[in-house]
Amino acid sequence: MTELGNRLKEARLAKGLSLDDLQSMTKIQKRYLIGIEEGNYSSMPGNFYVRAFIKQYSEALSLNPDEIFETYKNEIPASLNEELPQQLSRVKTQKPVTDGNSKIFDLLPKILIGVFVIGVISAVYYFFSHYSGTDTKSLKNKENDPVQLSTNEKLEKAKVNEKDNNKEKESGKDSGKEKETTKPEEEKPPVVETPKQEVTVVQSSGKNSTYDLKNADKFVVKLVSKGQTWVSIKNGKGKSFYQGTLKTLENGGPESQTVDLSAESSAVIRVGNAADTEIYVNDQLLVYAVAPTKDVQNITIQYVPKSE
Repeated sequence: MTELGNRLKEARLAKGLSLDDLQSMTKIQKRYLIGIEEGNYSSMPGNFYVRAFIKQYSEALSLNPDEIFETYKNEIPASLNEELPQQLSRVKTQKPVTDGNSKIFDLLPKILIGVFVIGVISAVYYFFSHYSGTDTKSLKNKENDPVQLSTNEKLEKAKVNEKDNNKEKESGKDSGKEKETTKPEEEKPPVVETPKQEVTVVQSSGKNSTYDLKNADKFVVKLVSKGQTWVSIKNGKGKSFYQGTLKTLENGGPESQTVDLSAESSAVIRVGNAADTEIYVNDQLLVYAVAPTKDVQNITIQYVPKSE
């Protein structure tokens, strides 16, 4: 048993928790929890999940994950970024291109350019021959069409109404009665379009990004896993709404988690594997301000209700 495993086990026993209790809290399989306590990481999917499981184990016992990683960094496997140089060194170099193939590659651009030029000339010829003919025909047809004179219906109606009004005035003078004039129609107010929801980036630094959510009647967050990832959702005051590992495709996924945060002013979303995690805000896909990788990202969303 390693020093890290011994410390985590003692903290678990101090809280009176069994491995089954911890499995129910963290959703981590019992065999992985045993491997963490014994320092045996060979049964786990990879170094990323070793670190994610240790972090989730620590948080479940109210331990500081950053302090755990710093104290026992010699016992915890490196992350994916530190493994890349070793993997790249194993890549085989490609075979050199033979002289025969190089000649073909030299001629290929010239052949493609020739085909492109012929295609452009054909398209230009077709365009001018087709549209120039139709334009001349339409001009001839317009010249042969007889000129049609249309009367202005509104002007004619105005003249008729003026004559009727004059007759009514004359008859009104004779009878001594005044007739009421018609009221103009009331103008309808213009239709005001409702502004669309906006999710904009306010700040981005390292693995931390901040967004503003405006013109929204609600604040619903949905996380969808395309692989396997550990996620947590909290409000701005640190209250936890969800934390756990979303399933992989092999385990019946993709699995999603939806949380209604309409009563909150902000939310903090921590994603362990951003490359395999999609975030939706009111069914609108959130675009990562930092290019998503297998590493952790912290997403803060500030909600401004529509009425404010």
